[in-house]
Amino acid sequence: MKGNRAAQRYAKAILSLAKDKNSAEAVNSDMQTISATVKNSGDLENMLTSPVVRKGIKKSALLEIFKGLNGVTVGAMDMLLDNDRINILHIVAKQYTMMFNAMNNIQHAKVTTAIPLDAELEAIIMAKVKELTGNDAILENVIDESIIGGFVLRVGDLQYDASVARNLDRLKRQLKDNTYVSKI
Repeated sequence: MKGNRAAQRYAKAILSLAKDKNSAEAVNSDMQTISATVKNSGDLENMLTSPVVRKGIKKSALLEIFKGLNGVTVGAMDMLLDNDRINILHIVAKQYTMMFNAMNNIQHAKVTTAIPLDAELEAIIMAKVKELTGNDAILENVIDESIIGGFVLRVGDLQYDASVARNLDRLKRQLKDNTYVSKI
């Protein structure tokens, strides 16, 4: 991804400053909002990457869209504007959140279910994440009706498959193996 290395350096510097000012969590909240907003708004991303739109207009638009930002976040946006790198704001925001989560031992977990998660199932999955990794995680829910029921949990390179589809497939293989054995 273009600008990824620069984004990592900016995010690292922002995180360091936020930690020094005891506002790392508030800045993380800002960065999550920025990342989600830019991701969901093609117009905003086009405005940030446009060489035609002046820095002052970009700054005014960002401050209007993202009201109540932490001072460190506003300073980071100013720095990106001054260095003509505002086009990577959403990448910086995403990198910051990843670094913040790593610093706080919070992992990203992807859980695939046949239906959207409810509070009870989410609590079960969070307990399983804690049991498997020893850390908390931020859950991303993906809906895939082909798993029929249960869930498939991915945390880093670890996968835990408690889906009905997997159990049915395993049962099918066992039945096939038993059928061949009984014919011999």
